[in-house]
Amino acid sequence: MRRVHHYLLLIVCLLTDGFLLPEDFRMPVVGASRADYNQASFWYHPWGKSGVHKGVDIFAADNTPVQPAVSGIVIYTGKFKRGGNVVLVLGPKWRVHYYAHLSRIDTDAFSIVGEGDNLGRVGTTGNAAGKPPHLHYAIFSLLPYWWLSDDSPQGVRKMWYLDPVARLNEL
Repeated sequence: MRRVHHYLLLIVCLLTDGFLLPEDFRMPVVGASRADYNQASFWYHPWGKSGVHKGVDIFAADNTPVQPAVSGIVIYTGKFKRGGNVVLVLGPKWRVHYYAHLSRIDTDAFSIVGEGDNLGRVGTTGNAAGKPPHLHYAIFSLLPYWWLSDDSPQGVRKMWYLDPVARLNEL
């Protein structure tokens, strides 16, 4: 029984620490501005095979550096069918930051990344092939934000996704 209490305390501490870490948000595409992404692209419907666009596309020249929007731990580098070359970073508040369509990946899994580190380069991999180079950037939470659900297409899934456009517009 004592061991169970220790594990519960550890879990509570980990969850709490994740929410207490500061989240210094930055533009992930070097040199990009509000003019480089569509204000209405988050949760845009209809959007290809995924139904809705769960992130934002930030357009830039091919091979423009991509840096982490927040400090965190790289939890995955590799390929996804739709995303092409992708990097996943676990940041503060138990949020995963998804960087897709990279022309190349410049980091390794389990690296700690922050301001000034390169994750990769803007590209056209995955389902971005044949389209202008861009970074698909999305933020999803490991803990549900149930109050974000609504009646829009796939609106119940909004509890897992945060609007990156709103965050970028704060910069």
